[in-house]
This record gives sequence, structure tokens and C-alpha cells, in this order.
Amino acid sequence: MNISFYDLSVWVLPLVLAITFHEAAHGFVAHRLGDNTAWQLGRVSFNPLRHIDPFGTLILPAMLLFAHSPFLFGYAKPVPVNFRKLNNPKMDMVWVALAGPITNILLALLAGLALHVLPWAPAGSAQWIFDNLKNALLINAVLAVFNMMPIPPLDGGRVAVGLLPRPLALPLSRLEPFGMLILIALLILLPLAGSQFGLNLDVISAILRTLTGYVIQAVLFATGNA
Repeated sequence: MNISFYDLSVWVLPLVLAITFHEAAHGFVAHRLGDNTAWQLGRVSFNPLRHIDPFGTLILPAMLLFAHSPFLFGYAKPVPVNFRKLNNPKMDMVWVALAGPITNILLALLAGLALHVLPWAPAGSAQWIFDNLKNALLINAVLAVFNMMPIPPLDGGRVAVGLLPRPLALPLSRLEPFGMLILIALLILLPLAGSQFGLNLDVISAILRTLTGYVIQAVLFATGNA
């Protein structure tokens, strides 16, 4: 697989911005709701170096890309949140978790609106700007949908833990240390195992792709691009 400098330039910038704003949003909302942990550690920041995880942000997605994985994903350094310090721990945990995906949707909307400015872009850079905006819309939609999967430590898992009654929330919260292993099993190992027997077990990523498509269509419609 040949990846050119141009390819990197139109994927890396929107990816880094999407991850940076997503993680900073978690820390900012936690700070506003009473927990200063992320604020004191400098994680409420738009400096991408404070959020990039060498393995999760760079190495893992690259490995999946070169292995032609059925679904590409990665992660940033989680923003530390001490939920006990929040004003209303159970409900505020939901708002802190939702802050990341909501920020990604807002960034996707911003990219959609920015498409209308392309006619005024310099001719030599219009294609590059268009590819960045197109990829920003896609990446932010994927991040929003993927992170809302109801598996801790993903944002959707924490939202579910905050909203479910205690008898259901406690068992779900105990999955958090194993969340990434569960995701790898569902998104990579299960489809690969199924392919060995001629079975299509790529169900979860197919659902995620469908939902991402709906989000992209909604964003294009909302921004007057549909």
C-alpha cells in the first residue's frame, strides 16, 4: 500500500484536531462540573501532544490499515476524571462522557459549513482544502458513533452506566478494564475467525458503518450540502 505525503496531509490534520477537541471537551466539562483533575494536569488543552497516545493514536491504526482490517480504530490518552469530585457524580458522568461525541458532531457540522467557502479558496489549494474538510466530516462522524458504543470505557458505556439503574449499571461498569479487549475481539478477531470458515461475522463494524453513514447524511443535510 503506497501512502503519499498528500494522503497523510489530508488525513492526519483532521484526525489530530478531532481527537484533540474530543479529549479537551471531556476535561473542560469535568472542570465546569466540579472536577479539576484534568485541568490541573494540563489536559484541558488544544495542544495535540498532550492527548496523543503513541500506540493507540499512531501505531494501532497504522497496523490495522496495513493489515486491511475490516474496521479502523484507535484511541487517545484518556482524560483523567475523578467522578467522585463531580457535583452530581452519576448524572455529571453522563455529561462529561457526552462532551466528546457532541464536540465531534459540532466539528463535523463546522466542516460541512466550511464546504460552502470553497468557491473563494485559491485554485491551487481548493482540492487540498476540500479533502481535509471531507475527511474531517468523516473522521468526526466515525469518532462520534464509535465512542457511543455502550461498552466502558467508551463514552457510550459511561453514559449507559450513568443512566441505567444500579443493578444493571454495576455489572456494566465492571467491564471497563476489559473494554478494549472486548472491542478488539468484536471488531477484528471475530470477523477474522469467521472468514476462516466462510462466515461473515463483521456485524458490529457493519452496524457502525451504517450509523456513520446516517450521521454524515444528517450533517450534509443540516449544512445545506445534501
